[in-house]
Amino acid sequence: MDMDGVLVHEEHLVPGADTFVSELRDHGIGFMVLTNNSIYTPRDLRARLLRTGLDIPEESIWTSALATARFLKQQRPGGSAFVVGESGLTTALHSIGYVLTDRDPDYVVLGETRTYSFEAITRAIRLVEGGARFIATNPDEKGPSREGSLPATGAVAALIERATGRAPYYVGKPNPLMMRSALRALGAHSENTLMIGDRMDTDVRSGLEAGLHTLLVLSGISDHRTADLFPYRPTRVLDSVADLIGATADPFGEDWSGEADLPQEKVKEAQAD
Repeated sequence: MDMDGVLVHEEHLVPGADTFVSELRDHGIGFMVLTNNSIYTPRDLRARLLRTGLDIPEESIWTSALATARFLKQQRPGGSAFVVGESGLTTALHSIGYVLTDRDPDYVVLGETRTYSFEAITRAIRLVEGGARFIATNPDEKGPSREGSLPATGAVAALIERATGRAPYYVGKPNPLMMRSALRALGAHSENTLMIGDRMDTDVRSGLEAGLHTLLVLSGISDHRTADLFPYRPTRVLDSVADLIGATADPFGEDWSGEADLPQEKVKEAQAD
């Protein structure tokens, strides 16, 4: 499942999310919390979630930084990278034995930070022009804050791409690599796993492309109106994970027809509003 918009809003718990997670544990259902945010390590995110009342172990948290590190380890073991990002990304790359350097690196790896440096971006541009391979942790163009939207990895990647003429390879959602690496970490198979998210363009798409059933919750970014604009549909649409309480062992229920869910009457109601 995604984290922001599904379990929490910034520093606040989505009502019922704690009961939902407890029920998963009670039924012995394995789960992984996914986030495209590469700023924090799993330990940091665990502490953040604990403050909201959610007890999620570190091994049940999978970030785009971890997925990026795993990808680079497979592609070029023992390589080097110039990193624009925070501790979540640098820690993940150190853990696979990468050297972080600004001198002739194998890769420029762009992640998320709340303090993008023009100097660091300029250095990244020059290194990509010099032949470094360009990787970005995720394509999200903006993120939320109390003051409004903030530019995120995708927006800064677009700047570097425009300056260099070289597009990055995005590892995080909706790239199914992110989902498959999480499935391997969870020890699960796509046939008996589902993805819960609040975004059609990343969560639902990545789940679909990895062969999973998908649940869209309306507690975050997407609503019925925006969800209906996409050429694909989630398996089910729910108001929040609280709707799954009492049904975690059978999230589709006996009445489910097997068809993708986006009730047209709900769409019409949203359009009327």
